[in-house]
Amino acid sequence: MPLLTLTSDIGSPDYLVGAVKAQLLQLNPEFNIIDITHNIPPFNYPQAAYVCRSALKNFPEYSYHLILVNLFEKKPEQLLLAFHHNQYLLCADNGLLTMILEEKPEMVMGIPLDTTAELNTTYLTSVMGMVVNKLVNGEPIRSIGNPDVVYMEKRHLKPILDNNVIEGQIVFIDSFENVIVNITREQFEEQRQGRRFRIVFKRDEVIDRISTSYADVPEGEKLALFNSAGHLEIAINKGNAAGLFGLEGFSEKMMQSKLSYQTVKIYFE
Repeated sequence: MPLLTLTSDIGSPDYLVGAVKAQLLQLNPEFNIIDITHNIPPFNYPQAAYVCRSALKNFPEYSYHLILVNLFEKKPEQLLLAFHHNQYLLCADNGLLTMILEEKPEMVMGIPLDTTAELNTTYLTSVMGMVVNKLVNGEPIRSIGNPDVVYMEKRHLKPILDNNVIEGQIVFIDSFENVIVNITREQFEEQRQGRRFRIVFKRDEVIDRISTSYADVPEGEKLALFNSAGHLEIAINKGNAAGLFGLEGFSEKMMQSKLSYQTVKIYFE
């Protein structure tokens, strides 16, 4: 039974969530469809990349990941089929692929579109579903689409690393208003080298230790930990960190005056 995941910016209340699943099941009733999320904010590439990257690594090898995010930044002429670390990804040619993988994929195929068709979400989903069907039925990936494709690449959002400081950006705020920063445990430990540290945000808020759970601090107190995806998280035990501290997810379109509320710095001493 082929395992497919769906990630989109459609929004859960929209009928399209059901419609795209119906399109896929019409192509193959044996598709096992798992929702990652349908609530990616429009045009928020860093958040989409974080969510997809964090989720995908938990799936069995040879799963199929359909990413319906920002499909129409420009008029679509092709979709991308990538194979990387024994996972298949299908997405728009909008730069998100390299942001998710944080590197060039092992293999990328361009899937041409029928330019006479109505280029809407359900059509693009059906094209992805047909590609999956071909792979499931044993068709070699190199025979599907264009193997010499030129595609858009975007760099993933990296923290700024220095000997004595890391500056990270807020890439996600979850439903509990916990704040996720694009600093990994590996980056933190590599820069730390056993030194003391201060995590500083919104000018004067400071945390000087890493917790292992929310219950490590009294109710209502702030804390920092590394979440299950391995990223730094700022939280309040039984509270709402983003709302209380006025923190917002990173966006290139936000005014310069608000940038301090999108960043978190770690100073090493």
